[in-house]
Amino acid sequence: MALSARKVEAAAPGRHGDGRGLFLYVKPSGARSWVLRYQVQGWRRDLGLGAYPAVNLAMARDRAAEARRVIAEGGDPIAKKRQAKPKAFRDAALELIESKRPGWKNVKHAAQWTSTLEAYVFPKIGAMQVAKIETADVISTLTPIWSEKPETANRVRQRIEAVIDYASALGIHTGDNPARWRGHLDHLLPKPKKVRAVKHHPALSHVEIANFMTELSGRQGIAARALAFTILTAARSGETRGMTWAEVDLNARIWTIPAARMKTAKEHRVPLTDAVIALLGARGDDAALVFASETKVGKPISDMSMTAVLRRMERDGITVHGFRSTFRDWAGETTGFPREVIEAALAHGIKDKAEAAYARSDLFDKRRKLMEAWTSRAMPQTKGLNVVAL
Repeated sequence: MALSARKVEAAAPGRHGDGRGLFLYVKPSGARSWVLRYQVQGWRRDLGLGAYPAVNLAMARDRAAEARRVIAEGGDPIAKKRQAKPKAFRDAALELIESKRPGWKNVKHAAQWTSTLEAYVFPKIGAMQVAKIETADVISTLTPIWSEKPETANRVRQRIEAVIDYASALGIHTGDNPARWRGHLDHLLPKPKKVRAVKHHPALSHVEIANFMTELSGRQGIAARALAFTILTAARSGETRGMTWAEVDLNARIWTIPAARMKTAKEHRVPLTDAVIALLGARGDDAALVFASETKVGKPISDMSMTAVLRRMERDGITVHGFRSTFRDWAGETTGFPREVIEAALAHGIKDKAEAAYARSDLFDKRRKLMEAWTSRAMPQTKGLNVVAL
């Protein structure tokens, strides 16, 4: 039988049903509380609806009706209740990072997210409830770095926006995202690109490349060979450092970098010239690294090894990655190779979706001619060389 206000007040210790899973629990002490019993995916659950008399019979019925609506829509009221609990921005951010970690192909992404948030965001709004963060809080967080470090500041803004979107998906934030750019912060902050020009990786002029490579060829050690290899293949340093012999086909003179190691997540074939092959040294087992560390067995050379070579050469003004710009400038300014061939050699993704849909070829044969021309420009003394150094 359905309960009445009088029955609720006078109920003896025990469980008293109101119908459709709503119960009043009375303890021997006389304390009363409401519980909704239901099933989700075959599991029985008890949802607390509050204590009497703060929650009277009418209120308990309303709360039970709302929970039944959630169940009817395929949800779980208890899970929804847990999600809706107040959460600090820092906790929500760390949860989001963990949820994204399996999908990031580069393990550095999680570290970058955490380091930027800890440096610029957590000290300001980390302890605030994410539901209470407003536009003024976001602006006060970004303003100290918006003019000084615009590129970093824009990444920070995007990460704040992502955390608040995550909180909205959990049901602990409602309304518009105070960190969104278009139609909101773009009216309050200058565009990052207009604050200061993007700072590119310092690069060597292509006019100096032959003299530089001559000087580099006099250097001994794996790091020096890896740097020369990276320059002549226009590869990224991480692609070189993680290279195994299984990726190298000496007969076909091709280096095939698997998709898992590429920034674009697509397999990339690199044509190898005779001078480049000479830098590889003696072939090892398929699983062995081509440029393995001399101090740590089975590990690649460190990220700083090639940079250290530049410093020993007193070339502090340039970076390893900058040699890709050197190659790009040389190819674009002094050769007749088409732009798409040059971009393919750099393994750049095509941003235009329509163009990308038709770009099914990797233009490998044309790229081989381009890389042979680059080797001849960078190492003119190797022209006609038919001796491979071991």
